[in-house]
Amino acid sequence: MLEKSFGLLFFMRKPKNYKNGLLPIYLKITVNGHPKELSAKRKWDPSKWNSAAGRATGTKEESRELNYYLNTLEQKVYEAKKSLMETDKLITSAAIKNVLIGFDESQRMILELFQHHNEQMKALEGIDFAPGTIERYNTSYEHTKQFIFWKYKVSDKDIKELNFEFISEYAFWLKSIRKCNHNTTMKYLGNFKKIVLVCVKNKWLTVDPFANFKLTKKEVERTALTNIELKRITQKKFESDRINQVKDMFLFSCYTGLSYVDLQQLKINDVCEGADGEKWIFTKRQKTKTATHIPLLQEAVRLMEKYHDHPKCIVSNLAFPVLTNQKMNSYLKEIADCCGIKINLTFHIARHTFATTITLSNGVPIESVSKMLGHSNLIQTQHYAKTLDIKVGQDMGKLRNLLSEKKS
Repeated sequence: MLEKSFGLLFFMRKPKNYKNGLLPIYLKITVNGHPKELSAKRKWDPSKWNSAAGRATGTKEESRELNYYLNTLEQKVYEAKKSLMETDKLITSAAIKNVLIGFDESQRMILELFQHHNEQMKALEGIDFAPGTIERYNTSYEHTKQFIFWKYKVSDKDIKELNFEFISEYAFWLKSIRKCNHNTTMKYLGNFKKIVLVCVKNKWLTVDPFANFKLTKKEVERTALTNIELKRITQKKFESDRINQVKDMFLFSCYTGLSYVDLQQLKINDVCEGADGEKWIFTKRQKTKTATHIPLLQEAVRLMEKYHDHPKCIVSNLAFPVLTNQKMNSYLKEIADCCGIKINLTFHIARHTFATTITLSNGVPIESVSKMLGHSNLIQTQHYAKTLDIKVGQDMGKLRNLLSEKKS
C-alpha cells in the first residue's frame, strides 16, 4: 500500500531548563499526517544549524561530516520504505521507524516459541499429553536455552537464524557438553524439530534446517530378565513390606507388559471378563492412546488380588498402590542387588521381559504380542524378536528333530 503523503525532517529539540550548549538532533518521519520521531544520535551547536534545510551550516570538516551522516541516515529511511513496499507491507511512519531501529514485528524467537509450545502442552496435560512427555519437553527447552547461550552468548535467537550449522552444533553440544549418548541426543533433537516444523508449516521459515540432518537412532539391544532371574525375584522375600509391594508390581508388569505410567493409572474396573471367560485388561496406553487388550495370566491375577483390599486401592479405585517412578526405581535397584541381578532393573525391563521371556520365547505370535504391548506397528515389536537367541535355538532344535525323523 502506497502512502498519500510522506515527509522527512531533521530538527533540534531544546530540553527543559536549557540555557546554552549543544542540542540533540532528531529525525521526524511523517506518513499520511502521522509522525514518528527517533534520535539521530548526534548533538550540534544550534547557532550552526539551518532549521529549514535540517542540516549543519558552514564549510568546516565537522559540518561536512555531520551532513554526510544525516544524508546517509536519510538514505536509510528511503531504503526502509522500499523494503516495506517490496514485501507488500503497509507503509507507515511506525513501520519505517521499526525497520530503522532493527525491530521486526514479524520477528519470532526460538525460545519464545518453544516456551509457548510447552505451555500449550501443560494446558492439555492428562488430555493429550502425559506428565512425563511434558517434563521431557521442558528438559529439552532448558537444553536449547543453555546451548544458545554457550554457542552464541545471547539469551535467545531469531528463528530465521536456524540452519544446518545450528542443528549440527546443537548435536555436538548435547554429546560433548551434556554427555548425552547418541540416542538421547537424537531424542532431544527430535523434540526441538517439532518446534522447527511448526515454524516451517506456518511459513515463518522457508527452509527446514533439519532437511539434510539425519535423526537416526542406533539400534540398542533390549535387555530382559531370563526365566532363572524372574524366578529368583519371585521367590525372594523381603523384610520390608514396601519393597515386597514394589516387587509385586514389577512382576505384574513382567506378566502383562504394562509400562510404569500405565500400571500407575490401571483401575480395578479396567479388568473385565474377556471373550474367553478369563480376566482381561481393557485400557489405552497413556503414551500413544492405543487401545490395549491383555489376557491376564494366573500369576498376574494372583498378584492383583493381593491388593484388592489395600486402603489406597479402595479409595482411588486403583489396582495397585503405585509409588513415584523415582522411588520405585530406587527399590528395584535394591531388589536387583539382593537377587544378584547385574542389569539395572526398571519398568522398561519388565516390559521387555513380557515381550521376550514370557511371550515370544513361549511361542506367542509376534502379532499378538504387538497388540498386547499397544504398539502402533509391528516394526516396534520386531526389535524384541531380534534378541531372542534362545527362541532361535529352540526353533532350530525342532527343525533338527524334524529332519532327524525324516531321515530315520
